[in-house]
Formats: sequence, C-alpha cells, structure tokens
Amino acid sequence: MLKLSDPVDQIPLIGPAQAKKLEKLEIRTVKDLLYHFPRRYEDFSQIKPINQVRAGEKVTITGTVSQVSQKHTKTGKHFVSVLIKDQSGFIQAVWWNQPWVTRSLKINKEYHFSGKTNPFNQQLTLINPQFEPAGEPPKQTIHTGALIPIYPETEGISSKWLRSRIAAVLNRINGVSPSTKLLTDPLPDKLREKFQLLSLPQALYWIHFPKNRRQMKLARYRLAFDELFYLQLKTLARRKNWEKRKSIFQLDLRQTKNKINSLISTLPFELTSAQKRLSQEILEDLQKKAPMNRLLQGDVGSGKTVVAAIAAYATCLSGFRAVFMAPTEILAEQHHQTLSEIFSQAPIKIQIFTRTHKPGKLKSDLGDIIVGTHALLYDQSQLSKVGLVIIDEQHRFGVKQRAKLVKKAMEENFLNRNPSRQGTAPIALPHILSLTATPIPRSVALTLYGDQDLSILDEMPPGRKPVKTWVVPSFKRQAALAWIKEQILTHNHQAFIICPLIKESEAETLQSVKAATVEFQKLQKETFPELKLGLIHGRQKSAQKTDVLNKFRQRKIDILVSTPVVEVGLDIPGANIMVIEAAERFGLASLHQLRGRIGRRGQQAYCLLFTSKKSLEHKRRLKALERYESGLKLAEIDLKIRGPGELFGTKQHGFWDLKLASLENLELIEKTRKAVIEYRQIKCKAQNHNPK
Repeated sequence: MLKLSDPVDQIPLIGPAQAKKLEKLEIRTVKDLLYHFPRRYEDFSQIKPINQVRAGEKVTITGTVSQVSQKHTKTGKHFVSVLIKDQSGFIQAVWWNQPWVTRSLKINKEYHFSGKTNPFNQQLTLINPQFEPAGEPPKQTIHTGALIPIYPETEGISSKWLRSRIAAVLNRINGVSPSTKLLTDPLPDKLREKFQLLSLPQALYWIHFPKNRRQMKLARYRLAFDELFYLQLKTLARRKNWEKRKSIFQLDLRQTKNKINSLISTLPFELTSAQKRLSQEILEDLQKKAPMNRLLQGDVGSGKTVVAAIAAYATCLSGFRAVFMAPTEILAEQHHQTLSEIFSQAPIKIQIFTRTHKPGKLKSDLGDIIVGTHALLYDQSQLSKVGLVIIDEQHRFGVKQRAKLVKKAMEENFLNRNPSRQGTAPIALPHILSLTATPIPRSVALTLYGDQDLSILDEMPPGRKPVKTWVVPSFKRQAALAWIKEQILTHNHQAFIICPLIKESEAETLQSVKAATVEFQKLQKETFPELKLGLIHGRQKSAQKTDVLNKFRQRKIDILVSTPVVEVGLDIPGANIMVIEAAERFGLASLHQLRGRIGRRGQQAYCLLFTSKKSLEHKRRLKALERYESGLKLAEIDLKIRGPGELFGTKQHGFWDLKLASLENLELIEKTRKAVIEYRQIKCKAQNHNPK
C-alpha cells in the first residue's frame, strides 16, 4: 500500500534517475509530489467540433487521426503534421521539433487534442497541441479538455510527465473517485463545516485536476488555509510549552526599583514615553514564574538598546547574569561601548566575547553582562547563572542557533544549581528578550511571532529630523557626487557609500553593480582625490574594521565605502550623507535601516539611492522611500512586492514554505488563528473523554 511518507521512487514508473531530477524540485516523497502545486493553468475547457473552431482560440477537439507525416520547411525546420477528422470536418495539427509524436499517434485511433489555433500554410492549424487517447467509456482527462495544470519544471521533468504521475498517485490513494479511506483529513468535520472547507482528498484532487475555476479556487482556499493553520498551530504549541516552564529567577521589584530608577536618572537623556512603557512591560515579565519571551520591535534609532540595558540591570540586581547577543562583531563592539557608557556609574562589569575577543574561560565573577556574537555559542566556556538572554536582530540568528544559546544557558544553570544531578528534573529557563529594527506587519506578527509577546517602540527620541531621500538615476550621478564633495568640503559632513558586493562579479546580470573594493579605488583616485576615504567589508579582519571605524568616528575619514555590514546598529555621530549603489538590489527594510545610520544626533541627513534600472517596478518601489519615513509602511510595501524573504533575509521560519497562502491575506490569517484555538479545544475535550 502506497503511503504519503514513501520515497517518490516507490511510485510506478519513477526510477532512480527521475527521483534524482525530482530532488531539484524538492520532491522526495509521495507527499512532496502531491503538494507540488501548479503555478498556473491552461484553459482548454472550451470543447468544439472542428467546423466551429476559429483562429486564435484555445480549444479542445476530439477526433480521429487520419494521416501522420514528417515534413521540413524551406529553411530546414522539422515538424510533424497530423490530419484530424471528426463528423464535422478536418483540421491540421503541427508539432515543431517533436519527432516522437509520430510514434505516439496511431492512424484511425481517436484522441483529445488541446491547443491554440493559428493559420499555417494557409490552413487553420492546432500548434503543438497536448493530446491523450479518448477512452471508452469516457474518463477524466488530465492533459486536455479542462483547466490543465502547468507546474514548476526542471530538465527532464515536464508538466505532462508530472500530471501523469500525480494522477496515478491520486487514483491509487483515492480510488477512481476523490473519496478516500487511505488519505484521511486531520481537520475535524465540525471545523471544516464552520470554515466551509473541502475535505483534504477533494482539495488535493481539485488543485491538480479541476473541471472549472470554481473547483480550483475552492481547492486553493482549503490548502492555503492548511498552510497558515499548521504554521500557527506550531507557533501556539511552542507558546503553550514555553508558558509551562519555570523561569530561572523572578524579579523582586520592591528590592530593585530604587536602583533601577537611579540608573535611569544618570542617563544623559530622558526616556521617551514609549521607552518608559515598554521598560515597565519587561520588568513585569521578569516578575512572573514563567520565563519571558518578548520581541521588542523598534524603528532604527528608536532606543531599543537602553530598554534592553534596563532589563539587563534588573537581572544583575537579582544576582544573575545577562547575555547580549549581536549578529556581527562590529555591532557587538558597539553594544559593548554603549553599555559601558550606560553603566559607567553603576557597579556592573561588562565583558565582550567575539571571535577576536576571547577572554578565556568565563568565571562567575568575570562579567555581569556578556556581549557576544555567534562565537559564544560554540565556545566551551561556562555560562552559569544566566537569567536573561538578549538577542539583537534575532532574525539574523537561525532558529537552531537561538535554541543552542538558550540550551547552553539552561544546562549551565542546572548544573550550577544541581551539581550532583544530570538532567533528571525540568530545567529552569532564562528570560528571553529579542530585539529587531525590522518592522513587522500585523499579518507577520500573528503568524511568525505568535509564540512571543510583541512590544513596539513607536516613538522616536526628540530632535530626530526625517532623512531627506532621493532616487538618483544614472544621468544625475555625477552631479550628485559633486554635491556630496561640496557638502563635505564646505560643511565638514561625513558620508557612507554602500556597495552590495565585495568583488566585481563576472555574471552579466551584475556587471553594473559597484563592488566596494573597485569603487573605493575609483572614488579615491578620480572623484574625491582631495578627501580621505576608508574601506570596510565583512572579509576584513576585526582589528582592521575596528581601526577604520574608529578613524571614521574621529573624523579622520571623510567618506566610508562599505558593504551592507553597516546596516544594523552602527552609530557614527558625524555621518549625515548615505549613498547606496544599485539600490534596487536591496529590500526596502534594508534600505530604511541603512539610512537610519545617519543623522543620529539631530542634524539634517540625506540619503541618495543610486540606480541604473529603468523599470517602473524598481522606480515605484524605491520612490516609496522618498514618501515614507515609517519603517512599518515600507515593510508592508516590500512584503506585498517582494515577499517575506526580503524582510527577514534568510529561510529559517517556515514562511518560505508557503506555496498558496499569502501573508497579505490578513482575513485568512485571522480565520486560521481562530480555527487553531477551536481545534485545540476540540482535541482537549477528546482527551478528557478518553484519558488513556
């Protein structure tokens, strides 16, 4: 009996060679094949007798083959010509460069033919039509006479081949009809009825072989519903499991409130209302028995770090350590510097731990707050008494990396408190605070981050002026560079020039992209010979990057040419000009974060988006940065145009497995969220009635 989990080569007529080709389409099991959905449909549902066919139509005819011949045009092109007849007349069909057709079509046998009609050799002709035998009795066609699925393909795997294999699997699982006993529907009948859903077997049959568009839409709706439903079911399950765990410590705010307020009073600025509100939310979380799992989202420059510092201080006052994870060494060094300034008047020791800053074995008295990068995850150093893990730009850490950090803290906490026991009891968890400057649309927050409490820092510190942003076409490039030179020489401004690649690419599609190394040399010699330029990119050694950044901060460098390594968190007080080469290659969220690197001390800042692309889509997308300062608005635009991968950068959350569901469909997201809650209630009642 064929099962959904069986390898795809268990399907008849799929051998090792085809199975290897199917891997390129990420098809490895029977289920993968069934869930390889059409990307579009050819509408051959219009069935006509031959004498009613008109030029330019997509049509299906049923007729008998009366003649088959191979021919050549005057220029030597090969084609197969077939004469087809029915009771109303004759029509010619032509296949270009497909000699196998002569072996597939038999004289005096009846077939269904579907294709587009056009004049050829002064005759109305079906051009390269699909065909299949007209069986007796008539049966469901899969290549003709309906909405015909067209799939994502790869070399050696055509849509026609995929249709035949998928149909064979559906017929084996479902029987001849879509009703089934072998493929069960995991959704309860009550839930399907409430949300007006097809059964799963019916939906799978209709998504591949719909008779009409209504069937196709109903199938797509059910399967899109499933994608969002199971995504949110997993998210909710993670949340419930997390809430059952015990936190490593509970903050006693009565004992620590005065010291926390004292720290806040030493800051050289007053907290915004949003910072005060969210700091209070986090302190309330730290008092609970269950560990905090909160995501703090704030636009570039909104002041997330100081809110995280307050949480870290509360943790230290409770006798525990805070770990502050950063995605890059540059950002870790900056966080170390910022936190050192914040705690300059408090008895808090801050330790940095990166690939190039390894202080050796971490002892319990070595640091109250540890600022680290990925290097900390794979080091053998002890992380005892970790009460709070802060993860900056959390989407830049993979799911497994975040879990590894939490697990490492858990294990060290457990062994530190229970040296004679080896994991025989539930391990208390540290509190988790994740930070992101990537704006999160509501639809994404409900699905991707449903297992976290979401706080939005929706207020900017006073004095920040909007960054004036312009899209600069190639014919204005030289004028823009001359303006930048004038601003630097006349007003002592500093500028970033961001290039997307480190080395010139030989790929034709990337020839116009400015590589940082080449652009640096060109700008220094030809455009800005009288200015001091620096270069920074991700392949430089840490000491070299630090040296260049320090010179830039000290105004020993006028222009810093860089790759997007500066995108996240970097703070250069004097920089107020940002040039981004090949801006069309960046997502709007990334561009918004890059321009957030400038004007951070209240000065007027300017962002110039250089582009050589003339397409309306690129122009419309980049023009949004001229119109909108809101990161959330820009994220929603990018989500609509380019998808979630542009927001979050890496394929790690499961969103990129969505084939039919759309993150713009907030209505369906809300429905599936309600369905998940009802499903859990139904399952809970069933378990109560059947405790075994």
